[in-house]
Amino acid sequence: MPIKTEKDLPANWKASWLKALSAMQLKNYAYVIQLLQPLVKAEPEFLPGRQLLRKAEVALNAGKKSLFGGISTSSLALLKIAPQVKKEPREAMEALEKVLESEPYNVQANRYLYEAAMALGMNETATFALETIVEGNPKDTKSLHELAQHFMAIDEAEKAVETYNKILEIAPNDLAAVKGSKDAAARVTLKKGGWEEEKTTYRELIKDKEQAVALEQKSRVVRTEDAIDQLLAELHKQMEEQPQSVDTARRIGELYEQKGDLSSAIQWLQYAFQLGGGTDFALERKASDLRIRQFDEAIKQWENYLASSPPAEELENAKKQLEDLRQQRNELRIEAARKRVEQNPTDLQFRFELGEILLELGKPQEAIPELQKARQNPNLRIRSLLLLGKCYEQRNMLDLAAKTLSDAANELVAMDSVKKETLYTLGLIYEKMDQRDKYLDCMKQIYEVDYGYRDVAPRVEQAYSQTPSAPPKG
Repeated sequence: MPIKTEKDLPANWKASWLKALSAMQLKNYAYVIQLLQPLVKAEPEFLPGRQLLRKAEVALNAGKKSLFGGISTSSLALLKIAPQVKKEPREAMEALEKVLESEPYNVQANRYLYEAAMALGMNETATFALETIVEGNPKDTKSLHELAQHFMAIDEAEKAVETYNKILEIAPNDLAAVKGSKDAAARVTLKKGGWEEEKTTYRELIKDKEQAVALEQKSRVVRTEDAIDQLLAELHKQMEEQPQSVDTARRIGELYEQKGDLSSAIQWLQYAFQLGGGTDFALERKASDLRIRQFDEAIKQWENYLASSPPAEELENAKKQLEDLRQQRNELRIEAARKRVEQNPTDLQFRFELGEILLELGKPQEAIPELQKARQNPNLRIRSLLLLGKCYEQRNMLDLAAKTLSDAANELVAMDSVKKETLYTLGLIYEKMDQRDKYLDCMKQIYEVDYGYRDVAPRVEQAYSQTPSAPPKG
């Protein structure tokens, strides 16, 4: 769920926000809280409002001590809120703000806020909740570990590295932090294309990056094949002078791709991958994608050939060639996806991609375990549930399919494209199960907001036209 900014606020709430900013400057913290609590209740996605609210609460409660010897007076309130966190996360967030008003650093309240925000897909708000715990307990390594793991889960590896380093400053012998830091640093390297290499000095790093920027700028102005050939000649010369340059090899591969010479592009990208010690999996994936693209182009050629009404004696051979190419392409896609999972077994994004490919290629039974693991990632959960529902449907496990898709639909708040697809698929499954009322309910939910979605309108309207009229009274 995207975070709202000031410009997204309705006029009345924008006025409250501006008043709160002014009150904060005047250190009128009680008035800030009075203005912002109803604002974040009405606009929970407005993270800046929640952040300013927490600052005001911290300032207002500075120096205050809890009653009963330091025991929190909010325990009873949190016990009541706990069941709401997953079932009614939005309502839970509203209730938690009441607790946090007097105890902004309350660990359990902030953990519940984190869980509720994640349930709603509000990653930034979830991050804020964990950061608040750390702010109130800066030496608590357990909370720092939770924050670092969260950063890894939402693919913010650079922040995870920073967090693990904070842990190591507190506890240098924390082996989990040492391993976590290395894993996070490897993820950063992977995202950046392998810039940071061991034993590379800062000066060398800057020099390499400057060269890379220059190469990128050169490639962007390439418009003709002659210009590409000229730049390739320059890069080949550089490669002779610096035969171990990963970036030069990568750029040569990319230029061959621009030129349409996919075979040469694949060779150079694979060479760059080997030069980098086989650690830059982004290069390996790029080469794999280009191999698949080669098959796509060959398949397209055979399809065009068949569409041109070839001689009868060539027809069967052409069909066989086309079928063989499609089969090889499918095998390559699965092989590449499996390899990514083997290389990165904890990366749930790769698990999701493998499951998606297996389902697409008619292998729902193999897709199920991958998608079940992928749903553990909050960012992939809904899409994984949607594909799992389709897997169960293909295996004729209609009750499991209906439950899975119903769970996904209930977790989605906004009627966006994902919820429409989920409800539509769920409706078709209910139709197969001969549960007509549930089938129509799904279709009507879509009909109310999007008349033109697929064939929802004729389905709903046909149902009404078939409804028998009541007999006359008398």
